[in-house]
Amino acid sequence: MNTRLPLLAALLGAATLTAQAQQLNTAKLDSMLTSLAANNKLMGTLAVSRNGQVVYNHAFGYAQLEPKTPATAATRYRMGSISKMFTATMVFQLIDEKKLTLDTKLATFFPELPNAKTITIDQLLSHRSGLHSITADAAYLGYMTQPKTQAELLAMMSKYQPDFEPGAKFEYSNSNYIVLGYLVEKLGKQPYAQALQKRVVTKASLKDTYYGGKIDPKKQEAFSYKPGTSGGWQPDVETDMSIPGGAGSVVSTPADLDRFLEALFGGKLVSAASLGEMKTIRDKFGRGLMLMPFNGKQGYGHGGIIDGFQSMATYYPEDKMAITLSTNAHRYPLNDAMLGVLSICFNQPYRIPDFAAVAFVPTAADLDRYVGTYASPSFPLKITFVKEGNTLVGQATGQQPIPLEPVSQGVFKFDAAGIRAEFDAAKPVFTLKQGGREFVLTKE
Repeated sequence: MNTRLPLLAALLGAATLTAQAQQLNTAKLDSMLTSLAANNKLMGTLAVSRNGQVVYNHAFGYAQLEPKTPATAATRYRMGSISKMFTATMVFQLIDEKKLTLDTKLATFFPELPNAKTITIDQLLSHRSGLHSITADAAYLGYMTQPKTQAELLAMMSKYQPDFEPGAKFEYSNSNYIVLGYLVEKLGKQPYAQALQKRVVTKASLKDTYYGGKIDPKKQEAFSYKPGTSGGWQPDVETDMSIPGGAGSVVSTPADLDRFLEALFGGKLVSAASLGEMKTIRDKFGRGLMLMPFNGKQGYGHGGIIDGFQSMATYYPEDKMAITLSTNAHRYPLNDAMLGVLSICFNQPYRIPDFAAVAFVPTAADLDRYVGTYASPSFPLKITFVKEGNTLVGQATGQQPIPLEPVSQGVFKFDAAGIRAEFDAAKPVFTLKQGGREFVLTKE
């Protein structure tokens, strides 16, 4: 489930070296995670499993800030779009049971949805249906904390125009997996939560995985946080879990996610043929699995974002190694953190980042000059900057405000999303840099 930031789809760039499995450098992992937590960059839990055994399980930061409750290896996190792996697994179990096929049409179950007569189960699984994602519109932010019924969400989805013709291309849409979750319920004649327990949790011997509800610290569930001013954290919103369903409802621990991946690739959940279909990659996405290569190794898994939670779970069949990093607060890119984890796990050179605070403080006059609303014909959103203390807070249309960190004269950043804003010294424009792309926006 992805409510604000781009899903971690192109997660890890492939390299050319080959790593050999060696003794895990737990001390270096400890140092990295401790540094991230101490500098208010990340809070969460990392679990590493090899050959079916947990070899590292380390929590850092807090599961709850008021009152302060340290995270532990047993802390449970909302996993967001990692839930799609569970949903895809249950759909393939139904395929193995001959209750449907990849070519079955959506109209068999939900004829009211646009293009239902031509959309296939395969296209839903692989994000090639053209169904518009309900989380992609600004209106979503207005109801995401309120309970919704299946009928209400299906009615919303039925009113959207398709984004493209079924099968024309890949485009990630949470609606695909919300619908697949409903399909699991319809064919199994039981709620998603019960299907998850029966079809996955019990078969994979999971201990801490279930359909989430309102966050309950008595269940060792973490709250999520977003960056606040002065380097601190503030509570993030809490999505009502009736909405994400099969796209993002699962709560779990990193160790349990490792067990799930081991069970999936170990043949305990779906047939070898179905696992092969799940692993068949087009546009870096298969059917419920993403390709996550690292140093010549083929990894499979998924990323997840919901509210202030971010997670990444991946399995490397060649090494029989599962690695899951789950966080409930971040102002450091999770992808960068995971690259560090993988480098250490596969004994590749890695230097723990220096998080020394930047001493630069912009002048009040400069901040006043940057304040305003900026737009560009090449960028779909307007961005408004306001002054707050000694820095700026930026807010894109329909998005949450984000506090920026000053770097140097006219340069600000937001590490959690890899954003860099560079203001022109002579013109009322700024350049937005993110994910290797640049956009020049002009003040209105």
